[in-house]
Amino acid sequence: MSDACGCSDDKAGAGESEGVEEVVGFWQVGEVRAAAVAGVLLLAAWIASLAGGPPWLTLPLEILALLVAAWTFVPSTLRRLAKGRIGVGTLMTIAAVGAVALGQFGEAAMLAFLYAISEGLEEYSLAKTRRGLRALLDLVPAEATVLRGGGEVAVSPAELVPGDVMVVRPGERLATDGTIVTGRTSLDTSALTGESVPVEAGPGTEVYAGSINGTGPLEVEVTSTAENNSLARIVHIVEAEQSRKGPGQRLADSIAGKLVPGILIAAALIVVFGFIVGDPVLWFERALVVLVAASPCALAISVPVTVVASVGAASRIGVLIKGGGALETLGRIRTVALDKTGTLTRNKPAVIDVVPAGSATRERMLAVAAGLEARSEHPLARAILAAAPDRAAVTDVNAVPGSGLEGRLEGRRVRLGRPGWIDAGPLATDVERMQHTGATAVLIEDDGQAIGAIAVRDELRPEAREVIARLNRSGYTTVMLTGDNLITATALGQAAGIREVHAGLLPEDKAEIIRTLMARQPTAMVGDGVNDAPALATADTGIAMGAMGTDVAIETADIALMGEDLNHLPQVLDHARRTRRIMLQNVGLSLALIAVLIPLALFGALGLAAVVLIHELAEIVVIANGVRAGRPGRKTGLMAVQPSPAMEPAA
Repeated sequence: MSDACGCSDDKAGAGESEGVEEVVGFWQVGEVRAAAVAGVLLLAAWIASLAGGPPWLTLPLEILALLVAAWTFVPSTLRRLAKGRIGVGTLMTIAAVGAVALGQFGEAAMLAFLYAISEGLEEYSLAKTRRGLRALLDLVPAEATVLRGGGEVAVSPAELVPGDVMVVRPGERLATDGTIVTGRTSLDTSALTGESVPVEAGPGTEVYAGSINGTGPLEVEVTSTAENNSLARIVHIVEAEQSRKGPGQRLADSIAGKLVPGILIAAALIVVFGFIVGDPVLWFERALVVLVAASPCALAISVPVTVVASVGAASRIGVLIKGGGALETLGRIRTVALDKTGTLTRNKPAVIDVVPAGSATRERMLAVAAGLEARSEHPLARAILAAAPDRAAVTDVNAVPGSGLEGRLEGRRVRLGRPGWIDAGPLATDVERMQHTGATAVLIEDDGQAIGAIAVRDELRPEAREVIARLNRSGYTTVMLTGDNLITATALGQAAGIREVHAGLLPEDKAEIIRTLMARQPTAMVGDGVNDAPALATADTGIAMGAMGTDVAIETADIALMGEDLNHLPQVLDHARRTRRIMLQNVGLSLALIAVLIPLALFGALGLAAVVLIHELAEIVVIANGVRAGRPGRKTGLMAVQPSPAMEPAA
């Protein structure tokens, strides 16, 4: 929270604070309770005054109301002044003391009462939005069942250690991250990734805390403690990053920080003017009103409350946003560059066509290809190995970066790789046909002769075309970046609805293309968070997709889409745009209010109580408007997917 706002040091930390986190209900906020007591006392004084009560009855009520309300900000203001820091609390304290000096105890009490209400609402709104984020931790069950000593034992999730084996029955939530040892099931991960379709899982599958086991009993080996599992990391990272300020917040802080000293100087000059014209009391009173009229508390809180609400809302549907800076930048994005493999496509390539050449049979050609790919980790290798019934005994296999593989088979040189590195010969027409269908063509060569071509295609995600269409309708320029050949990339780009395609790129080439795009418009890069690291780091905003459980992606990306559903991309972009509009509305309203109130206060059109009331009502409006960023707009569709009732544990 900005120093310009009159908040205590205890509440003004950049991250979470104990005072904020302890708040649960509205009436648990100390400022709200104090304001309520002060309000009752002021009401009693007002009723007594209307009934013609004597001053000895109304005055003590007003003084008591002033003391109760002032307790919420005067002590913290004095502590800040002792450290050489001034803020809105300083203005309010001076105004209240000045009103008392003029004998206007009722006005001073009203000022303190209204300011206490605004402080309480500010604290409550921030605590509420932070609680929405912390609620993710409630997805962890109260106890977990583990196998110990030959039997099942119920323990607290905090007692789980890596190596423990959890027993997770249908309908139960996972207490921490782990790997399935035995059992098959469908997992509901909607609370983590925002994806409503259950995920099939079996032995060897990594699973995450908070997921709901759907259909079958599981034994899961624990891989993370409760304090460091995926849910806890999400919450801790977002809370730590909420203090990263964007341009809008830095602007608001800068204006507010410079405004407070300027207001004090202006008020002092008004008092001096009063002595010069011979009416010091009148101009002293107007100086106090100007102090309150120019208070920038609404300005100081306008952006932080919006950021906290917006980041919390995104986290609840499986989108991590690293603070206000990333959020504001995302709201300015106009070009979206997407990696092909794993982003636009499923990252599950499969062999779709096999064409042998010469005297080679389909089986022999596939066997040679499988022999070369036997130890490769490339996605294309997995597709070829899955399609080959046998593997040839290929030895001395070496990888040729950017080209393919070569080895020895029965003394002959055999190769597998891209067209161009291997001469397609009679297969040239088939290779071109494969590429035009959006497939990657791989040639196999035996002793200098091409013996066949294999077409491997990674299918587009089913939602890819609609997502790209939505981005285009929203005014974004979409670009595809890939290391694949131009013909294949163009075919896939056309299928997805992307007109601008850059193919044949190395990682450093992608980063260079991103720089070119950034020179035209603010640009976001969407990739897998690891292979596309240079481009993600270069872009105005790096968006890592499918980052659930990936430490590198979560730690390094500006934005992380925890699941594999590409629909979250336009949702979070629209959400960021809407949030940025709310920020600008709040900043504009706050500045306009100050610009209008200062001259009205200076020329006596408004008194102290009226200015305080208008100012604090405006702050309530700013807070309420900022909190809207935590609720989905009609266009964004940003909404957490609720788990299916069928997957909830039985009561």
